[in-house]
Amino acid sequence: EMNRYVGLLRAVNVGGTGKLPMADLRAMCADIGFADVATYIASGNVVFSSTLDASEVKAKLEKSLAQYAGKAVPVMVRTADEMAAVLAANPFADAVGNKVVTIFCDDLIPADAAAQARNIKDEAITLGLREIYVHYPQGQGGSKLMIPAAAAGTARNMNTVAKLVAMTGR
Repeated sequence: EMNRYVGLLRAVNVGGTGKLPMADLRAMCADIGFADVATYIASGNVVFSSTLDASEVKAKLEKSLAQYAGKAVPVMVRTADEMAAVLAANPFADAVGNKVVTIFCDDLIPADAAAQARNIKDEAITLGLREIYVHYPQGQGGSKLMIPAAAAGTARNMNTVAKLVAMTGR
């Protein structure tokens, strides 16, 4: 059975000289055997279908990216349903989408992740299962917020999350 997935690359600046072209990412996914591959903007978002489970999808994609880039490029993988659930659970749904960021991680978020955050000014943090939601009322640009638990994750704003959910067909 085909499953629909979203892959979120953590270090999209994989070449020493610039970004990973999204056409190369699409070709890589097709070579692996993923179907209905589509990318969204140049920050390393890819939507595709596969009969493999999420851990197998992650392993294959990370292996191909490492071969391409000559270094590890972590990918956070979510099923279409998981991605839709992240969008639905947005605790800051009333805020402007580009001022709310979801940080996607591989592992469950530690219960003290928000308590460990440093340099909080007016930002608000809410913990999900494998995600951390952050509202930046002034935007992310000037924020000095540091969340140690988020270091291994990759962030996307809610507008991007919504677009990726739509691309999965959910």
